[in-house]
Amino acid sequence: MTKPETFAFNADINQLLSLIINTFYSNKDIFLRELISNSSDALDKIRYESLTNPSELDTENDLRIRIYANADTKTLTIEDTGVGMTKNELINNLGTIAKSGTKAFMEALQAGNNMSMIGQFGVGFYSAYLIADKVTVISKHNNETESYYWESQAGGSFNVGKTSDTDHESLTRGTRIILDLKEDQCDYLKESKLRDLVKTHSQFINFPIYIYAEKTKDVEVTDDEDDDNEEDDEKQETAETAETAETAETEVKKKTKTITEKYLEWDHLNDQKPIWTKKADDVTLDEYNSFYKSITSDWDDCLSHIHFSVEGQLEFKGILFLPKKANHTMFEQEKKKSEVKLYVRRVFITDNYRELIPEYLSFIKGIVDSEDLPLNISREMLQQNKIMKIISKKLVRKCIEMFTKLSDDDNQDAFNSFYEQYSKNIKLGIYEDSTNRNKLAKLLRFNTSKSITDKIKLDTYIENMKENQTAIYYIAGESIESIHYSPCLEMLKSNNIEVIYFTEPMDEYMLQQFKEYEGKEFVCITKENLDINQSDDESVTFKQHESDLEPVCKIIKDILDDKVEKVIVSKRLSDSPCILVTNSYGWSANMERILKAQALRDSSMDNMMNAKKIMEINPTNKIICKIKEVCSKDENDKTVKDLVWLMYESAILSSGFTLENPTQFTNRINRLIELGLNIDEDEDDESVDGVDGVDGVDGVDGVDEDDGVDGDDEMEQVD
Repeated sequence: MTKPETFAFNADINQLLSLIINTFYSNKDIFLRELISNSSDALDKIRYESLTNPSELDTENDLRIRIYANADTKTLTIEDTGVGMTKNELINNLGTIAKSGTKAFMEALQAGNNMSMIGQFGVGFYSAYLIADKVTVISKHNNETESYYWESQAGGSFNVGKTSDTDHESLTRGTRIILDLKEDQCDYLKESKLRDLVKTHSQFINFPIYIYAEKTKDVEVTDDEDDDNEEDDEKQETAETAETAETAETEVKKKTKTITEKYLEWDHLNDQKPIWTKKADDVTLDEYNSFYKSITSDWDDCLSHIHFSVEGQLEFKGILFLPKKANHTMFEQEKKKSEVKLYVRRVFITDNYRELIPEYLSFIKGIVDSEDLPLNISREMLQQNKIMKIISKKLVRKCIEMFTKLSDDDNQDAFNSFYEQYSKNIKLGIYEDSTNRNKLAKLLRFNTSKSITDKIKLDTYIENMKENQTAIYYIAGESIESIHYSPCLEMLKSNNIEVIYFTEPMDEYMLQQFKEYEGKEFVCITKENLDINQSDDESVTFKQHESDLEPVCKIIKDILDDKVEKVIVSKRLSDSPCILVTNSYGWSANMERILKAQALRDSSMDNMMNAKKIMEINPTNKIICKIKEVCSKDENDKTVKDLVWLMYESAILSSGFTLENPTQFTNRINRLIELGLNIDEDEDDESVDGVDGVDGVDGVDGVDEDDGVDGDDEMEQVD
């Protein structure tokens, strides 16, 4: 090298580099992405110039990027055949960071202003100092006959001079960056490490990237035997002189063996093409599936995909994929990685920006490539960037568009598979995303009282509604089997009113925000004040029942005391004697079960979780009619009290609640069995329930040992 010229940095380079490293590049791996991106820009520039002047490529027509690691000298080299830099461009371009405006730039960064300007100050190049003590840049431009070098240890100055052929391998055109690595950063000399970095950050760069890689091959070599037994060999040869010439010739043939030989060769790293830059019509389904597998490591094809390009004031392209199977970590709170990767002009930026796509769509995988974001951008800057908010909204719309198209396709098996895997996500989206709530609601599918085997959509339910029906009726429970025979459905079924079945815990959470659809309010049939549009005659009859059974309701309330909030005549029962419902604004029985099943629930809050129960009695049921008859003669009849408790506990089970004391209920049933079989109680038994002081038969002044139900006469009343 010739004697260099030294240029002093006007700014405090140590302070500036510290700011760059600590503020923008906490991840040192980013340096290779930045240097390859600079090389790609230089290649783009020479290719652009060659469009108007093809002779620009005469010096070197192979547009490429090469990476070479030398463990002996502890240097890492990145070389391109791009446009290159002249001596003045080396000083100006790589000295930009030291211009007088740098101090103001630093102050703006510290104040949080003008963040997007970082790419204009050469910060990407200076990320090399994350891993290097010294950086040497050798560059050759077509306008100059010789190459020049730029060199600095970031100590306040840099040197620029002319290179000689004896110092480095000559460049025909382009730039070579040589990094003298720090002692603790020698991991970046490992081929596997460099391969991973290129695959992660730069695999979709337009130009080929090569690494000088160690390869192996099998070769045949002569197997020279040891001479330890040379004398024995001579004696044996003398003894065999009589053998034929052919045999002798065979004996003297030298033996060979196969060995593995190592050699170095340029290996192509980024052979996967960025298919999102193509038109959708030019990409085959096999190409989509191949690309999906390459970016996700999924062994199966995707269920569906959407390829899009947004142009106008904001430009970005991308492909979103719908996996066939939901990931078991989909709802993990500690999940940091986003399945949608953010690129800027085909350069990977981050998969650590979870705000790119909402949580309920976290199962979506793919790539979005922006033309408008600055290349050098941190997560904190992404959060403040208005472009990101627009991209996020567009991605959500594209996802819903993909789901809707899937639901409209003739192949309903594909949509059914999607819904089976991701129905919880759709319901979570309805709960969280008020903007797209109605669009997501059209994707919902439910079993109903008229459609047990096949799920229907809400639009179909509304089409099937009776002429005078104004609400969407639903019932929630643990399974279809537990719901389908609920007493709450009796009158609705007899009136041919369809009821939706909610069997997922997420369903009732969803309805906390999703209260109506297409102007129809959701009504839970397990809550009070259920209106099933009675006719005038039915209303008159019901009011008569209310008047007749008012004393019975009061007696039952007195017996059950605080176990129920009130006792009323039911509109929803046609067969069962009674049922327990909750008030209009309280938890349903199913919601109470879900809340109590929470692993980390506060047990001290159990009383607040308990739904306030309302008992509804069936005015036409034989048991209720018999109780009315008995009470008209004796309001304090012991049998009535025991029957009321049995009905209450049976109703708890049939209504979906949990028994507080199953032993009491079992003891009551056992007592009835004994009475039915005329089995006398043992003289030692002092309590039917076997538990003194608890609300059992004795505890509620029910059937005592002395004056309980006795013989067949009393059993007739039970019947």
